[in-house]
Amino acid sequence: MRWKLLRRRLSISAPRVSVRSHLPWPLRWAVLALALGFSAALALWAFETGRDIAGLDRAAQRELETLRREVAQLRGERDKAQAIANSAESVLKMEQVAQERLAQQLRVAEIENQELKNDLGFFERLLPAAGDAGPAIRALQVEDTGEGRLRYQLLVMQPGKAPAEFNGRYDLTLVGLRAGQPWSELAAGAPWPLKLRQYRRVDGVIAIPGDVVLQSVQVRLLDQRGTVRATQTAAP
Repeated sequence: MRWKLLRRRLSISAPRVSVRSHLPWPLRWAVLALALGFSAALALWAFETGRDIAGLDRAAQRELETLRREVAQLRGERDKAQAIANSAESVLKMEQVAQERLAQQLRVAEIENQELKNDLGFFERLLPAAGDAGPAIRALQVEDTGEGRLRYQLLVMQPGKAPAEFNGRYDLTLVGLRAGQPWSELAAGAPWPLKLRQYRRVDGVIAIPGDVVLQSVQVRLLDQRGTVRATQTAAP
């Protein structure tokens, strides 16, 4: 009987037996975590020790210091170049302003020179011609302003050192084409009084009919009796 029980326990048909640990699972997890942490610390220590032995950290530090010096040098060169560029730009702007100012002064000088030439040409006729007697028209200038108006300048003078005063008048006659036909007309408001002893410069503005093509302007100088003493014609 005992033999049968012993054989049954040792055979395949023997009842299953389970082996359980007496340690609780939280404690087992804590032990496992400690083991893993210890392994990681050991691996990190081994890596740092190997890097120090190989000299990689010192080489990286030297390279980093070299790069920092190069960056500082490049920044210094950049700042110098920027300062030079700013200075050059300022000088260029000053030169441009000076050139514009000189060009403006040149334009003003050219205008003044042209005005002086015009005045010189006008006053060159102040000198009386030999053998002249009585008032004479020395210059007549007319300019069509393009706005239906005509601007004129007239210079009248008497020869001699102490001529008698002339008391007379002058008028302007406009000559041109109107509707394709010859046309002439005394300027509106004419004649105008004129007094002078040595010389007199007169200027003014007169109206031109809008449908007239002006060709010339004639000025007449008359005394108190209405006698024509001098005439001159000019084109606009």
